[in-house]
Amino acid sequence: MTGLVLVAHGTRRLLGNAVASIIAKQAGRRLGIESRAAYVELCEPLFADVVAESRQPTLVVPLLLSTGYHVRVDLPAAASAAAAPVTLGAPLGPDPMLASAQVSRLVAAGATPGQPVVLVAAGSNDPAARADIATAGSMLAEAWGGPVRVATVSGSGAPAIGDVVRPGDAVSPYLLAPGFFSETVRVRSSDAGAEVVADVIGPHPDVVELVVRRASVLLAEERSARVG
Repeated sequence: MTGLVLVAHGTRRLLGNAVASIIAKQAGRRLGIESRAAYVELCEPLFADVVAESRQPTLVVPLLLSTGYHVRVDLPAAASAAAAPVTLGAPLGPDPMLASAQVSRLVAAGATPGQPVVLVAAGSNDPAARADIATAGSMLAEAWGGPVRVATVSGSGAPAIGDVVRPGDAVSPYLLAPGFFSETVRVRSSDAGAEVVADVIGPHPDVVELVVRRASVLLAEERSARVG
């Protein structure tokens, strides 16, 4: 029987790692298949170990918000070394459904229509990841209905939080789970005068729906290949 693995980056914070587990449980229930969370690093079970030990076909939806080294190198390497067939999907973001979840978090935090918004991502030196972050900013602008500027915690290609956030801004973390980066975003944004700092995207219903859609496509492809 085919199983589903949702692979997140991983953090040393238990609360942050729980996000992937919650999404996996909800998505698996909706799909009617076994589903579990795994992590690239910092937390067990590690994705490489999960697929190495699996004896059943596995669908993989990366809970990663951009294309970077993990997506291009780490995950394919682990998948190719797996004992059973692995169907590896694309990273979760950027996607309009993530932007929709971000808008929900902004509103819940008290952001108001027309308020300037800054999307803050973890950051990367990978050109593909930087392009994805810019796309995520554009998607959030469309969903929010107003201009969105982009900043990062680290990496090159986008300005730092303190150089972008202005007094009165609302900040939307482009982060799936709480941890070091989300705490850094909150502190630096507040120091820069942000009026609102929204919560991370988290296990929002739109995220679960997106995972279900991605997994459904992979499942259909896997079944088609098996029949063919």
